[in-house]
Amino acid sequence: MSFRNLFVCTAVFAAAIMCSTPSFAQGPGATRFGVWDNSKNANNVMTYEPWENGGMKITVSNPSKPGDAWSYETMFDGKYRPVSGQKGAETAVEVIDAKSTRIYNKRDGVLRQVIINTLSADNNTIHNEYIRFDKDGKIMGVSHVDYIRRKK
Repeated sequence: MSFRNLFVCTAVFAAAIMCSTPSFAQGPGATRFGVWDNSKNANNVMTYEPWENGGMKITVSNPSKPGDAWSYETMFDGKYRPVSGQKGAETAVEVIDAKSTRIYNKRDGVLRQVIINTLSADNNTIHNEYIRFDKDGKIMGVSHVDYIRRKK
């Protein structure tokens, strides 16, 4: 192969790599965007939507009480941001891997809950593991809930 052909092939390959963006590089939210129904409670719905450049807005709503919705935004950077609709609450989200995030929920400056949020291999189920703490940091309980992606 001539030097010129090698150079052209290398340039085309490099351009292809730089132009393609893997889903993880788009942020872990990209595969979660949509509406998710709690498998055990029809009055608990999560909506994930794009927010700013690479972030996500999460809204938790109750179809029986539309005025009770609350939401937060994240850039998956572990920084706490206020929760809209919950006085004294703030949330931080960090990436564990391409399918999992860790969510920290504080109330009045005290960590009260950690959620491990894991997306299934087929991207249609979110498994949340909730770990609740008392004001002194003692684990008070652990629970699990699956959310199923709503069909369009």
